[in-house]
Amino acid sequence: MNYTKTFILIAAMTALFAGIGYMIGGQTGMVFAFGIAAVMNVGSYWFSDSIVLRMYKAQPVTDGDLYLLVKDLAHRAQLPMPRVYIIENPQPNAFATGRNPENAAVAVNTGLINIMTRDELGGVVAHELAHIKNRDTLIMTITATLAGAIGMIGNMAMFMGGGRDENGHTRNPILGIVIMIAAPVVASIVQMAISRTREYSADKTGAEISGNPQALASALAKLERGSQQILNPTAENNPSTAHMFIINPLSGRGMDNLFSTHPNTQNRIAALKMIAQEMGKEMNPSTYNPWIKDSHEL
Repeated sequence: MNYTKTFILIAAMTALFAGIGYMIGGQTGMVFAFGIAAVMNVGSYWFSDSIVLRMYKAQPVTDGDLYLLVKDLAHRAQLPMPRVYIIENPQPNAFATGRNPENAAVAVNTGLINIMTRDELGGVVAHELAHIKNRDTLIMTITATLAGAIGMIGNMAMFMGGGRDENGHTRNPILGIVIMIAAPVVASIVQMAISRTREYSADKTGAEISGNPQALASALAKLERGSQQILNPTAENNPSTAHMFIINPLSGRGMDNLFSTHPNTQNRIAALKMIAQEMGKEMNPSTYNPWIKDSHEL
């Protein structure tokens, strides 16, 4: 099903590229934009995970506590061992990427490791493995790459709004402004639609993998507080990648966060509470209230 959704997404993004190209430069612009879209689609499938990991300066790890934890949970999830990366970033966060379970990676910020208990870290890792198991990572990573490209084309439209087209007709500069504004909004809506339902599903599958929904709920509470207090400059400069993270990494200080790519954290915690009850586990309210501090101060 996710491969079908990925195909639909790629087709829609390609059509959007071609449409913007036509509005900017007529038939020649449409052909040029279509060519860019084709290259982006192929590149996104094969290389988008490497691009995102390089963007965040992720460093691979092949041993240590985090590696062993991922290995244990991947075994429980009946998944191939993914590559494991650490990102030197004080904001607590994490994401998974890769075109399929055989070529997947889990990346964890140092800020996350520093404030989580082992169980909470396990809950976060299990959530990311759930994205891999549910085959979300391909469509989420491709979306990140193409959303960034749409924003780039929107900016190009602003500069190409004047002058004359291939038929000698004067271009309307207002059209360039409209495209510049609309393109990132459309990309944000696509990201939002893709990410929100997948986060609930990954929370549920992650709780099943770890067997500990309380720990994931507690981790989400800490992540919510941390993401609001600690800036992530790389994410702020590349908002098209925001939907890949377990919690929204954007500060909300600019227009990039107009459309939230993640569901409300309290709603996710409430859903995990219901899952815990179904599993016969009790949850202490103080462990998942994001405004109650614990011994791991941010």
